[in-house]
This record gives sequence, structure tokens and C-alpha cells, in this order.
Amino acid sequence: MADAPPTGARDTQLFYDAFHASPIGIAVENLEGQPLFVNPAFCSMLGFSEEEMRNKHCVDFSPAEDAERDWLLFQQLRAGLIDHYQLDKRYFRRDGSLVWGRLSVSLLNSRPSPLVIAMVEDITDRKRAEEALRASEERVRLAQQAAHIGTFEWNLRTGVNTWTPELEAMYGLPPGGFSGTQTVFENLIHPEDRARVMDLIHGSLNTRQSTSGEWRVIWADGSIHWIAGHWQIVMDDSGEPLRMVGVNIDVTERKLSEEKLREYERAVEGAEEMIAVVDRDSRYLIANRKFLAMRNMTIEQVVGRSAGEVVHPEVFEAIVRKKLDQCFQGKVVRYELKYKYPDLGERDLLVSYFPIEGANGIDRVACIFQDITDRKQAEEALASMSRKLIEAQEQERTRIARELHDDITQRLALLAVEMDASRQNPPASIQDMSRLLTDLRDRIAEVSSQVQSISHQLHSSQLEYLGIVAAMRSFCREIAAAQKVEIDFTHDRIPEHVTHDTALCLFRVLQEALHNALKHSNVRHFEVRLTYADNQLYLTVADRGTGFDIESATNRAGLGLISMQERVRLAKGTIAIESKPMGGTTIHVRVPINAGRFSEQKAS
Repeated sequence: MADAPPTGARDTQLFYDAFHASPIGIAVENLEGQPLFVNPAFCSMLGFSEEEMRNKHCVDFSPAEDAERDWLLFQQLRAGLIDHYQLDKRYFRRDGSLVWGRLSVSLLNSRPSPLVIAMVEDITDRKRAEEALRASEERVRLAQQAAHIGTFEWNLRTGVNTWTPELEAMYGLPPGGFSGTQTVFENLIHPEDRARVMDLIHGSLNTRQSTSGEWRVIWADGSIHWIAGHWQIVMDDSGEPLRMVGVNIDVTERKLSEEKLREYERAVEGAEEMIAVVDRDSRYLIANRKFLAMRNMTIEQVVGRSAGEVVHPEVFEAIVRKKLDQCFQGKVVRYELKYKYPDLGERDLLVSYFPIEGANGIDRVACIFQDITDRKQAEEALASMSRKLIEAQEQERTRIARELHDDITQRLALLAVEMDASRQNPPASIQDMSRLLTDLRDRIAEVSSQVQSISHQLHSSQLEYLGIVAAMRSFCREIAAAQKVEIDFTHDRIPEHVTHDTALCLFRVLQEALHNALKHSNVRHFEVRLTYADNQLYLTVADRGTGFDIESATNRAGLGLISMQERVRLAKGTIAIESKPMGGTTIHVRVPINAGRFSEQKAS
């Protein structure tokens, strides 16, 4: 510290004693803001030595924004515009931390060279308390906003009613928009609810008891909102009503949810599906007639009870509870379930859960149960049919492979052996050579014809390029020649532009029908007829053979019959079979077409 003034100056010594003993930080600065004297309290407050403090400028003590405000006021002080000022500002401590100080600066201009005295009171604890209070108040305010809660205080003697901004917002008013009179409040209430709310208020004033109620309010835009209110009377020392204090809560969402719940109840009653609504505790809130009928239960046995009591407990714990938990997390959940009903037995269900938003998030789940037993059975039947069709395809491939290997391949191999033998031992004469070549040619022609027949069975180029009539005629001829049977093919005038899918369907049915007839009828004569009428194609394949029992064949569901039925079904047609033991068999097929230009198909 600088040398003390002469000891003879008593007043000066008193000043220095007070300067040193003061619990408040004090600095004496020149008009340039440079500290000249700094007391111990100020040094202790910031953790610097006196010399370190004197080597700083006044703007070096604080963060930039605080120092800037201080320096602007200091400039006004130096210019003589003001003679003192105060402000709260932050100060750097030696360790880099910040403390709050209440700065009071005054101009000492009673001496030839004016000085400035700055006194700093440590207000860090007060600032922290104020900040904590503000944070607490802000948390309360945010909590009120989030919960849609507003508070009021009505001075019963002055008539002044004070509302928080949150309460004003509930009534559709801007901040400060409530004028503070009871009349204004009453006019905000829905006319149909006004008298009832006034009765509640007067009743609480008479009974001095806490009171609650719900009412509607009409905003300036005409929208209607629901308010739930709770209040109590505060008495003075003499027991007379002094104030009414209370809270209002916006329950519009809850009211809308209740109305939606009633709408659900009205809507689900006539639904074909089983429908129910459960809350977060898995209690049933709604169950429609279909739901009750399937379980053979009354409404009293379901609504208000836990799902674990209504469905089988093991099913609820193993499956239902987990699925409901997923739905309450905001997911739409669908799953299939086998469930055994009291009267119907085991059924296949498709269960769908849909989350329902309430005032506080998802608080209900709509449950829809669809009986898909028939659909599942149909799917299983279709899967079985698909397996059989695949088996039929594999059997057909096996048949073709066997025919190629056992007949075509062996005949070609035999030809190769004979040709090799003829090469090694040529015929002795021209005539023998000619006979050999003729025989080889005929046998090669037979093999070629057989390969062509197999090719036509797999894919008929005639069907693609010449049409259904030519393809059927050619197929009947080839089968008749190969199997040494008679096949009479006749047809009417057929539309020229039969779609490929329709033509292919009838062609494959003809192939299957003739193959079955050749295999099982034990006759050598067959009839095939193709006709057209009313935009429909009709195919008939008949024989007078041994026939079969249709019911037994249907129960066996042979692959050939299934293949024909499935092809006709996909073509949106019908197939009927007439047969009886020793009475022959007739297959009738009808397939719709979109006929184009009508003309008889030609076959070369």
C-alpha cells in the first residue's frame, strides 16, 4: 500500500483507518479509471494483492458486457454529466470464477485533482438466491402452462380479481387482457352455465367451504372451451371473508376425449367386428354387442373389469399385456391369435390395437378383433392346392424326362449304333444301301414327329400364331396318331381375337382332359367340341368309357382335376364334370372372353 499521510493529520489518519477496516471493498481511482488505493476487503473479495489490483484498469475487473456498461457511466461521471452512479456487475476472481458486486461510484471533486471513489459490496449470495427464486417461479409457471393451470385471487372487499397470464389464456384473453372485475369474468362464461357457476360461488361464500365445478367459456373467436375450477375462502382475523383464491384447469381435451368415447360407443355398437376400448390399467371402457356375444358375457361382466379377468389369464399375461404396452408407447399393433370361445370353440383372430390420445398423452387403446377363421382355412386350402399343382408340374416333368430318356434317347442311340455299323460294313449293293437309308430316314422322321409332339404339349406355337381352333385341331390329330385312337374335333364360328390367357386355359384343359381319358376310360374314341355364344367359349370333352364316381374323385382331389379347376378359376370361368361308373365322362368348361371382330378362325 502507498505510504500513509503524515501522522499529524488526524482526519487523514481516520480516513485511512476506516478505509482499511471497511468490510466493503473500496478503491480510489483517478479520472482515467486507474486504481490508486485499494482496501483489503476489495483485495480479499477478488483474491488479488493490492499491487495487482493497482496495476489493472477498472474495465479489466469484469466481463466485457459488464465493463462496457460501467465505463459508459464512468465517462458521464468524468464529463460532469452525473456525480455518482450505481449498478450490479460481475467481477473476475483470481481463479477465474465470477462474483457479483453492488458498485457505487461517486466523484470527489473537492480537491484540485478530482478523484473517484468506488465501493463494491459482495452480493453474490443475494444474486444466487434471486436467480434460484426466478428459476423456481419459472418452473412453477412452466408447470402451470404444461398442466393448463391458472390461478386467481379475488379481493372480496375491493372487488379486484387478479389473474395470472395462464388463466387469461384459458379464457382466450391476451396477457393483461382481463380487467379484473367479476362482471367481466361472468360474461366470459357460457350463458347456459353462468347461473350454475354463480350459485357455486355464492354457496361457497355462505358455507365458507372449498368448492369445485366445471363450466364452458366462449372465446372471442366463438370457440368453446371447458374449465374446471377449485377455490376456497380466506378469512380475516374476525372470521369474515377476505379473499377468494383458487385455480382453474383447462379440461377441454378431456371433455373432447369423453365425447369421442361416447361417439366410439355409438359407432361400435353396429360394427361387424368385435370392438372394445381399454384404459392404461387394461380396464374395459367400451365393449360392443359383438364382443359380448362372442364371449357370452353381459356388459356388466366386461366394462369396468380388467382384460385379465375377461380373457384367459394365461393368454393375457403371455400375449395381450405386452401388445397393449407397445400400443401405449404410440405404436399401432397387429397380430394373429388363436382364441377359444365358450360356444364357438377355437377361432383365428386378427387383433388390431390403435392408440387414442387424451389430455395427458395416450390413455386408451381401441381394440378391434376380426374373426379370420374362414380366411385362414381358405388360405390353407389354397396352399394345399398350390402344393398339389407343384407336384403335378414335377410329375409332368418326370413323365417328359422319362419319355425322352426311355424312348427318344434310346431310339437315337440305336440309330447311331446302326449307322456306325453300316459305316464299318457297308451294304454290298446299291439296292441294300437304298433300303438302309430309307429305313433310317423313316425312323428319324418318327423320332422327329415324337419330339414335335412333346414340344407341342409343352408349348403350342400354333396356339400363339394360328389361334385356338388350329392348335386344338393339331393337338387332337397328334394325340390320335401317337396313341392310335380316334378323336373327333368340331367347332363353331369362334371370335378371331381370343386373348392368349383364355386360349391357353382352354388348351391346357383339353390336354389334361384327353390325357386323363386316354389313361382311364379304356375306349378308343373321343369327342372334342369348341363353341361360342354370348361372349363365352364352351369346351366339351367326352368319352363313352368306364367313367368314375364323381364324389370319390372330388374327395381325392386328384392333381389333374385340381389343375383344370384352378386354371378355369383364374380365367373366371366354370368347369363341370358328368360321369358315372360304366357311363362315360363329359367335361364342360365355360370361359368368358372379350370378343373382337367376329370371324371364323382358319387353320392351315
